[in-house]
Amino acid sequence: MEPREHARAAAPGAAGDPLIGRLLDRRYRILSRVARGGMASVYEATDTRLDRTVAVKVMHPGLGDDQDFAQRFVREARAAARLNHPHVVGVYDQGDDTSDGTDTVFLVMEYVPGHTLRDVIRKEAPMPPARALALLEPVVSALAAAHRAGLIHRDVKPENVLIADEAHGGRVKVADFGLAKAVSADTQHTATGGVLIGTVSYLAPELVVDGRADARADVYAAGVVLYELLTGRKPHEGESPIQVAYRHVHHDVPVPSLVQPAIPDYVDALVARATSRDRDQRPADATVLLHHLHRVEQALRENLASDPELAGDLLPRRASASPVDRVPGEDTTPEPFDAGALALLTEVDPRESGLVDDGSPDRTTALERHPHPPEPTSIAPVTAPMRTLSPIAAGPTDTTAQPVDRPAPERAPSRAAPVPTTARRRSRKGPLALLLAVLLIGSVAAGAWWFGWERYTTTPGVLNLDEAAASAELEASGLEAEVGNPTYSENVAPGLVVATDPEPGDKVLDGGTVTLVLSLGPERYDVPDLAGRTEDEAQDALAATKLDFGASVGRWSETVPEGQVIRSKPRVGTTVKPGTTVDLVLSRGRKPIEVKDWTGKPFDAAREALERHRLQVSVAGEEYSDTVPEGVVISQDPTTGQLFRGDTVSFVVSRGPELVEVPRVRAMGVDAATELLEGLGFVVETEQADSYLGLGFVFSSDPDAGQAVPKGSTITLFLI
Repeated sequence: MEPREHARAAAPGAAGDPLIGRLLDRRYRILSRVARGGMASVYEATDTRLDRTVAVKVMHPGLGDDQDFAQRFVREARAAARLNHPHVVGVYDQGDDTSDGTDTVFLVMEYVPGHTLRDVIRKEAPMPPARALALLEPVVSALAAAHRAGLIHRDVKPENVLIADEAHGGRVKVADFGLAKAVSADTQHTATGGVLIGTVSYLAPELVVDGRADARADVYAAGVVLYELLTGRKPHEGESPIQVAYRHVHHDVPVPSLVQPAIPDYVDALVARATSRDRDQRPADATVLLHHLHRVEQALRENLASDPELAGDLLPRRASASPVDRVPGEDTTPEPFDAGALALLTEVDPRESGLVDDGSPDRTTALERHPHPPEPTSIAPVTAPMRTLSPIAAGPTDTTAQPVDRPAPERAPSRAAPVPTTARRRSRKGPLALLLAVLLIGSVAAGAWWFGWERYTTTPGVLNLDEAAASAELEASGLEAEVGNPTYSENVAPGLVVATDPEPGDKVLDGGTVTLVLSLGPERYDVPDLAGRTEDEAQDALAATKLDFGASVGRWSETVPEGQVIRSKPRVGTTVKPGTTVDLVLSRGRKPIEVKDWTGKPFDAAREALERHRLQVSVAGEEYSDTVPEGVVISQDPTTGQLFRGDTVSFVVSRGPELVEVPRVRAMGVDAATELLEGLGFVVETEQADSYLGLGFVFSSDPDAGQAVPKGSTITLFLI
């Protein structure tokens, strides 16, 4: 089935759905239907026991009564529950509710609010290769985990890839392992009949030919999805699902650059490798495909418009033309299948198969496979409801079946008399020489077969396994394992296999040695401590740690001598990728402070300004001044110039004019009083009092006795 967006509103027709509001297994309260697919519908539900939102997939009514479908559904739960991977939708529970008298078989899964990869294709495709590979990488990673667990998906397509919304991390997850099967004997036999369930746009050729599926079928489907991301279209189209299915058998997937010319040759080669019609030319499983994908991603990060070496390495080994020389529909590899051995396919009417036909070209369909009848040489035209097409009718415009080619019957012996001949009897040396030549050629061919092929085996894919697991798998294949020099990897965790020599899928001698290259994890370096070094010394230290020098910026420093590094950007100890640019902050020495002349200005203002610049302020003395008001600077040292933080500026501050107390001069003679006051620095003036009698004595003074007045003030004496 195709899980749509879990966060989407209830699907059309869900309002009358009898399941809405129902409590399954006395635990899962059904809230709304969010998707409807071929075999089941998906509902948003609440797990009343754990109080969490879950997605419940319920088999369509009637299918639960079919024991084969029921077992397939139960197998989905067991298979998917074995996968514990961040890019696989988690499976929590499985059950069969009979509370309403019918079998309601259901599966409880992780609820992923968001959208599907199909929605992204509609909005963004065709998209740049880097974006396409970024979307496909987690899908292939999830398939790799499934393949390592012995599981295949069998229905890889954009509808089965969920993308959580940004509020939930935007993580990509693969859903619906409902058609997945454990890799075992029952999936490896060649079937001559039966029902093929899947989505025709993504069916591997071998599924159409003989119904066989292994990990390489998932690889093929992933390659088709990559083509669709890059071009915005499917590689094969047809008027019926059967036409599309047979086009996968008879026609190569065209290279994406035919639609988007800017696509690099090595991206074309990756698509060609993954979608090779000869499954022996595809990556052995998703783990190997993931390795190739990472190589292509690295080339894209390096902005390589072309990489012939990488493209040649990725191309299927039997390809006779480069990707750019291929055209849609042109067969560039030997026909990997015997077309005459193809079984006849008929599309099972949805009403009979139990699958839902929603009109979508990407829906899950059921195709019934029939072995060819022994004698007939042609097939009747298509009739409803069973739409039939011969394997040969693979073109998109074919609407009727075509005759199937049959070998011509052997001709009966001729009754004509033998023709007389005049040729001489052949020498016996001729047959003997011919026999020796045949034996020689046979020996050479046998030797070439042995030395060139039979004594070799295929290197198994052990990428992303730890050393012990990889060694065990190689030993199980009759190979020896040795550990080579480790290497850094941006994508593979430390201690896991990042590469092998020979590479996965390459030939290696039976009993030969495969060198494991273990990952050191991402290559990272700590920014060294550069403080106190000169600029040249700092650059040398950066080069020694594979970091790049950027630029230098000067800053004043009170503690670091001029020309030495104060700090770096990023700071010391920061872990960065190789080639990261590191900028330096260099000392310009102590910052000079300009001092201005504060003479004649308030001392408090001078002190505040200088202390703000972190200069020390001291008062060298206070002096009386008849001309400078109290609290005003009389002088400073130094008066002007440049100082540095912590230096001292000294000031002489005015106390204002000196005050003198007026003495008592009442009843003193005018001469004695005048002498006394002038001796104290006063200026004396005399006036007659109102009651002047001419005696010549002082009656009073202004200012009066006891008052403190500035020295030099005028004292007026009033005489009586």
